[in-house]
Parts: sequence; structure tokens; C-alpha cells
Amino acid sequence: MRSRRIHVTGASGSGATTLGRALADALALPHHDTDDYFWKPTTPPYREQREVGERLRLMREMFLPRADWVLSGGLGRWGDELIPSFDLVVFLRTPRELRMRRLRAREATHFGEDAVGPGGWRCEETAAFIEWASHYEDGTREGRSLARQEAWLAKLPCPVLRLDGSRPIAELVAEVRRALNG
Repeated sequence: MRSRRIHVTGASGSGATTLGRALADALALPHHDTDDYFWKPTTPPYREQREVGERLRLMREMFLPRADWVLSGGLGRWGDELIPSFDLVVFLRTPRELRMRRLRAREATHFGEDAVGPGGWRCEETAAFIEWASHYEDGTREGRSLARQEAWLAKLPCPVLRLDGSRPIAELVAEVRRALNG
């Protein structure tokens, strides 16, 4: 039996985590998200990054040796060691305006409307994050960008399935299932 090691990626707000969870549920596979390895657990979250070696060690221990899993999120250059593990990479492209709406809603859900609104304790961090994420397509900020992700995708030895992240999740799951069975 073939392994099913699926990596779902895209810009922040593209729907990679949502699709990753839905795929894992539909295929009865464990789901992992890169943020769980990238960030140390803090209260509030997303304050301290783990060292690259620690991220990769945790991933090797938690799920990489298994035959089947779904990993969502961005790996950038720090995750190149994982490339040989992938059987399929799903790349989501989602219109910028929709991504920004999703990110604002996600921040409000994570931290609370009052926290991310004017005068809230998370207001400035949320604004800075949204500003950073809004430059994904033009690549004028450090970190994840469309050009850097395209270059990363080009070197992958496995199939890359490109999907529109604005489509309904059920359609995207069905398309990934077809790709796995094809």
C-alpha cells in the first residue's frame, strides 16, 4: 500500500490549515500544522520561535516516520529536509482580499474582538501581521512570498496539485482525493 503523506501550503489565510484538517478527517489521517512546531507554546501564543533543529526533531519524533499524515502550513527553507517525505503537495492560491478577511477573522477568533480592535492589547501585533501578509504576492517583505513559494515548489520531486483556495472545502477535498487515487 502506498503512503499518503500530504503537505498543504499557501499564503497566510489561503485556507491551508482548514483544508489540511478537512483532508485528515476525510481520509482518517493524523493532521499536523507547521505552526505547532514553528512556535513554542506560550500564553499568549505566537511569541517565541523554536530553533530550526528543535522544530525538525519534534517533527521526526511526532509524525514523519509514519506512513500517512497531512501537514499544513508553510515550511520555507527551514523545512527542506522534509521534501523527500512528501507524496503530494497541495498549493492553495487565494485572492488577496479574501485572505485578508480570513486573517482578520482568525485573529479576532484567536484573541477576541476587543484584543485585536483599536486600543486592544493585540491590536498593533495584529495590524503588523496583516500588513506583512498583505505583501505575499509582491514579495516586498521577509518570509513567505509567492515568488519564494513558487521557487520551492519547482524543486519538489513529488506531484504538486494547485488549487483555488476560494473554492468550497468539500470540492477541494474531492479534488485531492482524485489526485491521490489517480
